[in-house]
Amino acid sequence: MNRPVRPPFGNFDIVHPALEVTDLLPAPVADALGNRDAREAAEAVLYVDTDPEKADTAVFCETYDAPLETSANCVVVAAGRGGETTLAACLGLAHTRIDVNRTVRKHLGARKASFAAMDTAVAGTGMEYGGITPIGLPAGWPLLIDEAVVATPYVVIGSGRRRGKLILPGSVLALLPGAEVLPGLCVPAP
Repeated sequence: MNRPVRPPFGNFDIVHPALEVTDLLPAPVADALGNRDAREAAEAVLYVDTDPEKADTAVFCETYDAPLETSANCVVVAAGRGGETTLAACLGLAHTRIDVNRTVRKHLGARKASFAAMDTAVAGTGMEYGGITPIGLPAGWPLLIDEAVVATPYVVIGSGRRRGKLILPGSVLALLPGAEVLPGLCVPAP
């Protein structure tokens, strides 16, 4: 039986340990949470049920009384060099902007880097656009995380779908496969 729990912030009607509701998550996310090697970290993840029409960050934070400083966005970038393209995910706090043109490009050794097209991001992750999460990314993808995300006691991230979000300690994100914590990945948003 699912046991309701209280999240560290926000006003959500339905909250459960994510491991108890994996049927609400896309397969890559559910599989990653069920990985025996990461079981302890997965037990810290909460699932909050939310309206998919209110998934965009600003609307979500206002609707569910979640501080913007606790919201982290995951974006897929395409980095190219010599005709080869590398897909990577980047995670930064919502009140900042990921420095794709300098920090990401340089770190990935690319000549050019940009946000991946929506179709590319969705096909590559197996997740819904607007709900992409760093949990369950394809094997081998770099996951670049701004150091401020890891330092945040609890963050809210996508669930892989537009409906629902995940809340977990920021430090747990550094344990994800392919994760690299980078200082200066994000810059203040204009």
